Amino acid sequence: MHAARRAERQRAAHQLVFARPLGCIDAAALRLGTPGVLTVGTLSDAPPSICINSQGQFTGFDNELLRAIAAKLGLQVNFVGTEFSGLLAQTASGRFDVGSSSITTTDARRKTVGFTNGYDFGYFSLVVPTGSPISGFDKLAKGQRIGVVQGTVQEAYLVDTLGLDPVKFPDYNTVYASLKSRQIDAWVAPSQQAQGTVQPGDPVQIVENTFSLDNFVAYAVAKENRPLIDALNAGLDAVIADGTWSKLYSDWVPRALPPGWKPGSKAAPQPQLPDFAAIAASRAPADANTSAPKSTLSQLKDSFLDWDLYKQAIPDLLVTGLPNTLILTVSASVIGLILGMGLAIAGISRSRWLRWPARVYTDIFRGLPEVVIILLIGLGVGALIGFLVTRVWLPSFIDTLGMWVALRGLGNLLSGGIASASRKTNLDYYRFFGSSVPGTRIPTIFALMLVVSFNFNSAT
Repeated sequence: MHAARRAERQRAAHQLVFARPLGCIDAAALRLGTPGVLTVGTLSDAPPSICINSQGQFTGFDNELLRAIAAKLGLQVNFVGTEFSGLLAQTASGRFDVGSSSITTTDARRKTVGFTNGYDFGYFSLVVPTGSPISGFDKLAKGQRIGVVQGTVQEAYLVDTLGLDPVKFPDYNTVYASLKSRQIDAWVAPSQQAQGTVQPGDPVQIVENTFSLDNFVAYAVAKENRPLIDALNAGLDAVIADGTWSKLYSDWVPRALPPGWKPGSKAAPQPQLPDFAAIAASRAPADANTSAPKSTLSQLKDSFLDWDLYKQAIPDLLVTGLPNTLILTVSASVIGLILGMGLAIAGISRSRWLRWPARVYTDIFRGLPEVVIILLIGLGVGALIGFLVTRVWLPSFIDTLGMWVALRGLGNLLSGGIASASRKTNLDYYRFFGSSVPGTRIPTIFALMLVVSFNFNSAT
């Protein structure tokens, strides 16, 4: 009783008494990255709240509710996949207009982003391998390998409340796979994710559920974008009033609300929901006769030999993946060649003001690991061409890969080839390819590139 009252007081401290009417919302003043389009950062591996359907579209309770809210505001929605550990920072920086991922609104997170009114309440589930001696949250102890997704409220709960050091994972699929293979002893998960992930026959079980005492679940928005927060709050109250929230909630996450809690502003009507406890009791006999636990071979078959998934994925790979790969490869190669040639010419220049910076620049980056270079270039270019990085992914990928190709020794390779062109053997190659082919006259730059190719092949 005291816990429920404390949760209600915390929620009331941040919840608006009323939301602005829809008629007072100016869509042009919402500070969207793309006018008329709500760019939403979300995840794909946490059903039933956030997931991808068989058509490859982002769906789930959180995202379908946001679609309904956007429709009330006359906005289109563009969902973009990301990882939860970076979602709040990306929302705060403006990469996404909204973060949608069953985000519990803690005080620590309010320092980074702003939040709408609540549309759901945060439940926790404790998931353990079948036969585990861990039967509840009170059985968790130091020395156990307890998995969480990095950056979630569950991580904070284990660290701050229980004083434990959890094993952190980047996404829900990875932590669940580790639990099924018994690489970890338990998984503390959002209840709806756990219920949507655990399937009949899986060698795991949900042993306890509880609700979060910190706050409600809401959409994340940049703190300074108050007009967008007000608009989303108005849309949320509208979908609660017309019954859309109740329908989506019943379809996706049918469970009883905590006593005294309701979604939306305080002025929003109480949603009308069915008696979920009675429905669950009526289905209990059928659920008791579930299939036997799956064997290891069956689990491997489900994971790697699901032909229906292959049939869905292969057309997308050919229609979308292959063209994008070709675009990235050709474009990045051209950019890498141009930048690499510039570094090569500067590296052998007689002017020390060109030669020294080019050599130092190339030598430093050549010694760094590939992943560090890609992060430095990707994030650095992102700061300079923020619009392209935040709204269009392909140009930033091309820039990053092109600069990576140029820096990973291509400048040195080209400068070595150019410098060695005066040697007798390479000069013969140059003369042959540059002027001796009957009826053709290959430009000097292509002749130099062929010289480099011969040098490289001879060296390897």
